[in-house]
Amino acid sequence: MNLPQTDTSLFKRLRFVLVETSHPGNIGAVARAMKTMGFAELILVNPRFPDALSNADAVAFASGAQDILQSARIVGSIDEALAGCHFVAAVSARLREFSPPIFAPRGIAENLAQEQTQAVALVFGNERYGLPNEIVVNCNALINIPANPDYSSLNLAQAVQLLAYECRMAALGDRRPASDIGFQGEAASLSDIDRMYAHLEQALVAIDFLDPQNPKKLMPRLKRLFSRTGLEQEEVNILRGIAKKILDLNSKK
Repeated sequence: MNLPQTDTSLFKRLRFVLVETSHPGNIGAVARAMKTMGFAELILVNPRFPDALSNADAVAFASGAQDILQSARIVGSIDEALAGCHFVAAVSARLREFSPPIFAPRGIAENLAQEQTQAVALVFGNERYGLPNEIVVNCNALINIPANPDYSSLNLAQAVQLLAYECRMAALGDRRPASDIGFQGEAASLSDIDRMYAHLEQALVAIDFLDPQNPKKLMPRLKRLFSRTGLEQEEVNILRGIAKKILDLNSKK
């Protein structure tokens, strides 16, 4: 009998826990930050407002991520919020004398994605007071965002967005989308690029931009310039078309 496999993707295993959040708008903004990065499990521990998930500000700031609010849970204790978690990391701008190991966001994201296979959680504190020491010391890690030391306080949703982004990148790994935006054509062959350079050189000589008796380093510099672009076949064709037009016009003079 084949049993169904458990989905160990970080997108399914990671929960975001907000402790004693004061502003419903921040809860909505957190939901939006989570959804844009592909995460869905949100738990609130003793939010200030009992209607925190349905509050008008929360719904407005969620801006399309109302489904995250609708599936979120409100619990009465941190223990209930973290039930079933095998690794928990607290997020704080304030370092403690006695704290668990300290990680930067990227480091903790890689740990959660690669070394953990069970449920994990990121815990965020109250907007004004942060997390109490008793919660931090019981976590497996403390995440400190390396912000401006003169002003290191991030808005709650901003901190969630940053951590969610790093976790998304770590979870995608080699499946990350290509960084180039837009159309990508077929790469030009070396022989086609060489013919393009020769054609371009003829055109530059024809308009007296290049002196064949004293070429200096013009062509090597142009070759270095184009080599940085990763020329595509269509781009080579365009440049050869320009060179041909220059030669045609010059021959009619």
